[in-house]
Amino acid sequence: MSWFAALRDTARTGLTLDRALTDPKRAVRGAVAVALVLLPTLALAGPTPATSAAMGAFIAGTATFQRSFRPRASLAVAAGLALGTSTFLGYLAAGVAGLFPVLLAVWAFGAGLAWAIGPTAGVVAANTVSVMLVVVQLPVSALAALGHGLLCALGGVVQAAVITLWPIGSWTAQRDALADTYAELADYARRLRQDPTAHVDPAPFMTARHAAALTPWQDRHRPPELRGLRGLAERIRPTLAALADPRVGAPAEGPERDRAREVLAASAEVMDALARAVRSGEAVRLPRSAPSLTLATPEEGVRLRGAARRSARRLGGLLRKAADALDRGDEETISTPVVGAGGALHKPPMFRMLPVALRMVQRQFQPRSAVFQHAVRLAGVVTVAYLLARLAGFHHGYWAPMTAAMVMRPDFAQTYSRGVARLAGTVVGVAVSTLVVQLAHPGEWVLAVLAVLCIGGAYLTLRTGYALMTVGISSYVVFLLGLQAGDPFTTAVERVGLTLLGGSVALVAYALFPTWQTARLGERLAEWLAAAGRYAGAVVACYEDPAAPRGRAVRSALLDSREARSELLQAMERADAEPGRHASGLPGLNRRQLDRARAAVGHLGRVAVLLEAHLPAADADPVPGTAEYAEELRLATALAGAALLTGRPVEFDAVREAQTRLEERLAQAPAGVQRDVVRAGTRLLGQALKDLERALRGREDVRGPEEARYREAVPAPEGPR
Repeated sequence: MSWFAALRDTARTGLTLDRALTDPKRAVRGAVAVALVLLPTLALAGPTPATSAAMGAFIAGTATFQRSFRPRASLAVAAGLALGTSTFLGYLAAGVAGLFPVLLAVWAFGAGLAWAIGPTAGVVAANTVSVMLVVVQLPVSALAALGHGLLCALGGVVQAAVITLWPIGSWTAQRDALADTYAELADYARRLRQDPTAHVDPAPFMTARHAAALTPWQDRHRPPELRGLRGLAERIRPTLAALADPRVGAPAEGPERDRAREVLAASAEVMDALARAVRSGEAVRLPRSAPSLTLATPEEGVRLRGAARRSARRLGGLLRKAADALDRGDEETISTPVVGAGGALHKPPMFRMLPVALRMVQRQFQPRSAVFQHAVRLAGVVTVAYLLARLAGFHHGYWAPMTAAMVMRPDFAQTYSRGVARLAGTVVGVAVSTLVVQLAHPGEWVLAVLAVLCIGGAYLTLRTGYALMTVGISSYVVFLLGLQAGDPFTTAVERVGLTLLGGSVALVAYALFPTWQTARLGERLAEWLAAAGRYAGAVVACYEDPAAPRGRAVRSALLDSREARSELLQAMERADAEPGRHASGLPGLNRRQLDRARAAVGHLGRVAVLLEAHLPAADADPVPGTAEYAEELRLATALAGAALLTGRPVEFDAVREAQTRLEERLAQAPAGVQRDVVRAGTRLLGQALKDLERALRGREDVRGPEEARYREAVPAPEGPR
């Protein structure tokens, strides 16, 4: 993509408005909390302290709207404390000549590193830089600095108190995450009716897992229908895949395939009903097609046989458990430990997360880290913008570095789209609010009320678009700072000019010091390959010793594979928006080869899903040779990931030799479903590895006739989960 096309697309994205609004009740609640801080402080202490308190309340309120499954009150308190600390240190540094730019650079660097913890932490940390710049204008005494810091923190405390006393949709986010998982499963079942190798979107499952991590208080008070259903969804997912796949499930054609399609259709309707019940909190209403789930063993007509019959029976049992649990809120029904379901996920309190957060940040202290590069870039841009504004003699010079801090993001697309939206929104917001001040000449109390209305509008349009939200925020800041003396027109001209300066510095800096996601695609592919190999190996090894504990090993490997795949897909999505042509980061690997390799690794993970669906019970007979094969598979995929990074050839000869030995042992084992599943599954694994070798060597397709016929009928999917 050319630079012109990339800039055009990102600008269009930044200026696009969606027809969506934040929950009006939550927006009003956030604005009320700001008013409860701003108005009393204005009456008791005057404009300057009121500005500090109101900025703290605004940013703390913004933090509660970020995507997080933690209690909103704790987010508000944490944001308030961070704002208070930055304000206190900023006021102290402003009293020492030359110290404030140094503190600003260090604080901005730390704010950039906060992205290692997550987007919420990164956004809140960037906001602390902005508040430090807006509030800190004149040096004061240490005692006065402490007072301003406490006032900023007070804003977060008031937001937390209002959230606690005025709860709105306390469990809505958790309900939506779980309901989205069942809705995705329903859609997955429908796709499997037409495409037996379709892949499921892993994003809802990952979101539901984050939502299921609760604090002890949340664990005691959550609704009964949110207990354990995620574990059932994790078991339903591979069962659907195993029923539909023609190698380990129903045949590709014939009456049994028609019966399997009927079961999949009925399952989809049941899961839609489960999703609606979870989302609304009402009793589940099963569709009339629910009895069709028993079609695996009908009294008349064609029956499913072998592995397909077992998958259908498991599927019906799991869906009945989920429906019964929703009807009765019966925790005991779904709390039995199962393979792949995972145990309780306990979320530590905020203060106990500090050591974990520090370790996550420490891991980013390396020059090739995207987060580290973002931190360096943010520190440099904010400091340069601040110094340029000061050298130019602007009275409100803080507006330039504040714009730069709010624009900068770790990737190209977000930085440029937000930059354009920020520039447009700020110009409109400053112009409109300044015009109001010039024409109406409002007093302090009117300005305070206008500020509250503007921040309420900003909260309401958080989902509409960053440009429109910026209009509200800019107007809020203008009205808030209008409480202090100054010429509104001159101030407006300065702010528009400084916004252009700060935004331009940020965009130019990213162009000169970019972090291209395209150059990291090879690394992400290598990580996914190794993780998918560990997952497949963990599943295959369970067939050797069915009685051994295996739930944690399989579950951990599954989560690693899912996370690695998600990171690759996110990197590819961001890379598609980048300008120019950048290397994949791996020797000799072009984008076409990478796409083919990605499909092969996706097929590898999907085969592991099929094998997981048929994991034997603890009292089942072992399948000899699977542990040896699993170990060879884990080692070979790990070595292949390393070979990708170093440019060496990727080969799986050791796995093929292990496959030959396993086939010999399977030929001597008693006939049964487990043996047939292992034989079919390991052959599919071998085919996926062969496809990966071809993709990375850039060879043309030289499949044999039998392989070609199967691959044309059952193409490899993009991703497994």
